[in-house]
Order: sequence, then structure tokens, then C-alpha cells
Amino acid sequence: MIDRKDVEHVAQLARLKLTDDEIESFAEQLSEVIEYVDLLDKAPTDDVGPTCFLVPRHDPLREDTAGESLPREKLMANAPKVCRAHFAVPKVITTGFTPGAG
Repeated sequence: MIDRKDVEHVAQLARLKLTDDEIESFAEQLSEVIEYVDLLDKAPTDDVGPTCFLVPRHDPLREDTAGESLPREKLMANAPKVCRAHFAVPKVITTGFTPGAG
């Protein structure tokens, strides 16, 4: 189902460099996944009603209520780098990328 060309296309979209062995392996693995999904699609579910939770009247979600926030010092204590009381992260600069190209 999935051939070498499909894997190469997805790898290009994901900006991945794959070896020939990896391309062949992924083509085989992805084909197996699709075959399994096709098999699940054929499962008889006509008599199965929609379900949200397995246990009736079970709501695992808590109430959304406002609470006390952690102090800024405690939040920043484990940050690898802090700049002016904010998390500091490296700049991400991309070049040579054209949206929609490919």
C-alpha cells in the first residue's frame, strides 16, 4: 500500500533525512498499520452504541475553579535560563523555507 515514493514525500514534509534502509522499513511498517486500520474498519459495530466513559455516570473531570498560583521565584527555580523574570529560550530562525513548496 505505502511505497517508497510515499515515504520519501512524508519525510520531505517532515524535513527528515532517511537512509534507503529506513525508507524501506517505514514503507513496510506503515503499510502494516494501514492494513490493521482497514481490518478495524471492518469490525461489526452496528449494535454498539456511542460511549464516552465505560462506567455509567462517571465524570473524571474536576471543576474548573480559580486557585492560587505558584510564586514566580518557585516557577523560575528550575528554568535552565531566565531573562527579566521570564523563561529564556533560544531563537529559532529558519531560512530557505517556502510555505506550500514541495
